Amino acid sequence: MTGLQSVFTSGNEAIAEGAIAAGASFFAGYPITPSSEIAETAARRLPETGGMYVQMEDELSGMAAIVGASVSGARAFTATSGPGFSLMQENLGMAVMGEIPCVVVNVQRSGPSTGMATKPAQGDVMQARWGTHGDHGIITLAPSSVQDCYDFTIRAFSLAGRFRTPVILLADAAVAKLKENVRFRSPAPEERAPRPLPDCPPEAYRPFAVDPEEKAITPLPPFGSDYIFRITGSMHDEAGGQGASPANADRVIRHLAGKIEKNRDVIVRVRRFFLDDADLAVISFGCSARSARAAVREARRQGIPAGLLELTTLWPFPDDDVRDVLSRVRGAVVPELNLGQAAGEVRRLNDFGIPVRGICRVDGTLIPPGDILSALREARS
Repeated sequence: MTGLQSVFTSGNEAIAEGAIAAGASFFAGYPITPSSEIAETAARRLPETGGMYVQMEDELSGMAAIVGASVSGARAFTATSGPGFSLMQENLGMAVMGEIPCVVVNVQRSGPSTGMATKPAQGDVMQARWGTHGDHGIITLAPSSVQDCYDFTIRAFSLAGRFRTPVILLADAAVAKLKENVRFRSPAPEERAPRPLPDCPPEAYRPFAVDPEEKAITPLPPFGSDYIFRITGSMHDEAGGQGASPANADRVIRHLAGKIEKNRDVIVRVRRFFLDDADLAVISFGCSARSARAAVREARRQGIPAGLLELTTLWPFPDDDVRDVLSRVRGAVVPELNLGQAAGEVRRLNDFGIPVRGICRVDGTLIPPGDILSALREARS
């Protein structure tokens, strides 16, 4: 279902269609509100495209299954919400350490624990970054529309393959359940290109060789090819064998972080609205960015020079873009459905002494544009 079709659909369904358009052939998971339509759509559509859907006994095994499918050569993904995302962290760490490309969709709901299963939230921002233990880099994308759900899923698979890493699509219940017109475009050839094979003979292949500049990521051939290698969650050398020397451990950990940090120019994306002449900025993401756009437009109508920086990449955090905006305004507002997780990152980058106000809502309802507009008025006074 790709091309130039315009379809009225939900964010969840658009995610599943985006995965299939990106070449995904394997889904494993366990249905959980508010992400269940992703599994339902994958169960129906993957067999139609030659793929496979497997309902697992829980989210822990779902994450394990997509790791296994990926090392076998499949483009693999799973979908869950907060409680299931918590269960996935051990095997997510395995994918990070083994440099195994895959896509994990977390449709956020109110928490912690069971929380409010049908209510939207944005409380998993820091869990997406640091949920699995140890130092590592991670890529996290945050859609704010149904079109984003489709497009960002395609991009998630592309980034996962390019950088040999799990990529998290951090949606929320509001956007995932929302229905809008979506253009199901065909991905560019490079967005669904087959996983490259190494350009060396099998006997010379080192699956965890590191480019000091982190620009050339070693290809990962599928298990069963002529390239024989091992993958372990333990500290390993370039061949994949266990290697716990201080020098080797330092090399691995710095690589897992560096291959993300040194490619920020490729990974990080933001959207800018009315920022050229703004003296007040709203910085937001996901469903809260929708309210922020409406608030900024109304502020402009009322003569308040406000602008919006929408964080479509949450991790790595868009440090340069945020600093640039903070350096040119006299106040910032950060609306989000949590107690200030993104606002804390914005304050970390505030070297300019301007006030940064968080608008935090955790009652299971959305932030109305009027609340953001009121904060902009107060910031201007």
